Amino acid sequence: MRAKILVITPVRHIKGVAEILEDAGDVTYLDHPTLAEVVRTIPGYQVVFTNPNKSNVFLGREVLGAADELQVICTASTGTNHIDKPLVAKLGLKIISLTEERSFINKISSTAEHAFALMMASLRHVPSSFDSVKQDEWDYTKFIGRQMDHLTIGVIGYGRLGGMFSRYCHAFGAKVLVYDPFKTVENPDHKQCGLNDLLPHSDVIAIHVHATEETRDMVNSQWFAQMKDDVLLVNTARGDVVDEEALLAFLQGNPKARAAIDVVADEVRNKNNSPLIAYAKTSKQVIITPHIGGMTVEGQQIAYGHAADLLRRFLKK
Repeated sequence: MRAKILVITPVRHIKGVAEILEDAGDVTYLDHPTLAEVVRTIPGYQVVFTNPNKSNVFLGREVLGAADELQVICTASTGTNHIDKPLVAKLGLKIISLTEERSFINKISSTAEHAFALMMASLRHVPSSFDSVKQDEWDYTKFIGRQMDHLTIGVIGYGRLGGMFSRYCHAFGAKVLVYDPFKTVENPDHKQCGLNDLLPHSDVIAIHVHATEETRDMVNSQWFAQMKDDVLLVNTARGDVVDEEALLAFLQGNPKARAAIDVVADEVRNKNNSPLIAYAKTSKQVIITPHIGGMTVEGQQIAYGHAADLLRRFLKK
């Protein structure tokens, strides 16, 4: 008997993914569902296929309580903070993700590239200067930026993406400092150090860590107290690793400080109430993109295609 697969994130625009899923089971597509639609639809399905970048549906008590036949959750992502993992474990469900699929995710540089793009856009005031031109202005004096080969870049987390981002920054002539207590930095171009060295000396601080209970609100008021008053914080990891109230207080108290981010806290369930998005509507200190870090043609094909294939192989065992 073929498994019934409920897909709650858009996939049919990605070459080859729908074909893999349809080979694995009988598929129903809900491209942009609400929580209520998923709760209403999920009874009778053995598999859910999702991704946190687009889905507005947290796979928690409401969904899983209605999922009377669910066996597998497959997510085309390395992060799993859109899933209630303790509840999943209690229910005995299987999670298929890309977290440990090193040989495949090492091919995906999209998020590191986006972190670099956000950094450069903020350092050179690209969004606000473009807004100025659209207002029929032509005055550079408000938009004097920074030059990379005079800057120190602090990188928090030296995994796949942190390592890539560090290499990009060094290629532009920046000094790179790295903090990661779980990694040994062997690249001589990147200096490993402690937070007490990195935080006060970095012109840019980029976050590249997974969201876990240990890293939740890791970037807090104690961290901000050590940072430069004109620091740029770049976050393309997960919004939950930054204490957003502390970040807002820091930005409000330091008008030269900035943030360039692709994620907000509690993004799947509560992004419409994000204090950072509200602040960005009236402040030029913040650039926010809608979790597009991994969303390139190539990145989607690799990530979604491999997740779908992992699911197919699991179901055909």
